[in-house]
Amino acid sequence: MNETLGLDVAAPIEAESKVTVLSVRQLMWIRFKRNRLAIIGAVLLALFYLMALFAGFLAPYDPRTTHAEHPAAPPQLPRIVDQEGNFHWPPFVYATASKVDPKTFRRSYQPIGDTRYPLRFFVAAEPYRLFGLIPTDIHLFHVDEPAKVFLMGTDRNGRDMFSRVVYGAQVSLTVGLLGVTVSLIIGTLLGIVSGFLGGLFDNVTQRFIDILIVFPLIPLWLALATTIPPTWNSVQRFFAISLVLSLVTWGALARQVRGSVLALRETDYVQAARYANAGTWHIITRHLLPNTMSHVLVIATLAIPAMILGETALSFLGLGIQPPMTSWGLLLNEAQQTRVLLQQPWLLLPAVFVIVAIIAFNFIGDGIRDAADPFSK
Repeated sequence: MNETLGLDVAAPIEAESKVTVLSVRQLMWIRFKRNRLAIIGAVLLALFYLMALFAGFLAPYDPRTTHAEHPAAPPQLPRIVDQEGNFHWPPFVYATASKVDPKTFRRSYQPIGDTRYPLRFFVAAEPYRLFGLIPTDIHLFHVDEPAKVFLMGTDRNGRDMFSRVVYGAQVSLTVGLLGVTVSLIIGTLLGIVSGFLGGLFDNVTQRFIDILIVFPLIPLWLALATTIPPTWNSVQRFFAISLVLSLVTWGALARQVRGSVLALRETDYVQAARYANAGTWHIITRHLLPNTMSHVLVIATLAIPAMILGETALSFLGLGIQPPMTSWGLLLNEAQQTRVLLQQPWLLLPAVFVIVAIIAFNFIGDGIRDAADPFSK
């Protein structure tokens, strides 16, 4: 009869077979991609971490190299138009010399002659170790002597600010990841165990977290940072600062994970695992931990900016990273004098990188938070 009426019974069945069933992870990824700010934040952070990874290749000079003839030099960007208005390619710079005004004692830099020094790409210059392992001397760009290329100017000792910012990203961005990793391990495990077991362990843990949370953060940072021996080298201080930052930030994560576990432990599948005589560790690792990971990832993404700000604050106060290592906070510590705002504002450029990195992390955190519940509107 269906054939008589001209109906095709196989069509709905064939259409139904073409329906694609997406997993929760695929739904989360689709929802994350729809958040444009999160994608912008991810792209910015990817560029920042690539910059930190290839710091030696991108930086034209070693961050410790001093250019004694160019102290406090302003940014010198490559040019494509010379002094007569003629176009030239590739970009070039002029050699400059400093001159001090006898009345104001302010230093200025003027081009020496009209000789153009073109920017050379992928050239051999100062040696370094790519990824900290591979010895090489190839840099992205450089210029021949006596010209210099200072994209962000120099500090009072004549060190290239662009090179120092690029190398400083290695410390400032990595300390956040290390600190959050340690904080996640402590906070997640204690939060899950505290929420699942309850009783005396839960009471003691929560009271300790109360003390940790209500204690003023900056004095606690200072107190812990001052315990680092001054004789430690830069690498030891780096790991010590990461540990300090993680020890004072795990409490909030543990408190939030505990709240999630209190709701999860009454669910049917957890109760069924208990009735099946499943061990505590089995329930935690197979049921509670996987169901709290999305929440943990959101907290971790939002906690990394706090770690970066913590390292910046400690280094700004002189208790964090010490030379010869460099970080964005240490660069800001060297730019805290009043004359910087009046005569050398380019020394505050590291603050721009700190702000952009923190905003990018917050964008990603918001995107992950929305994507963690793909079924909500």
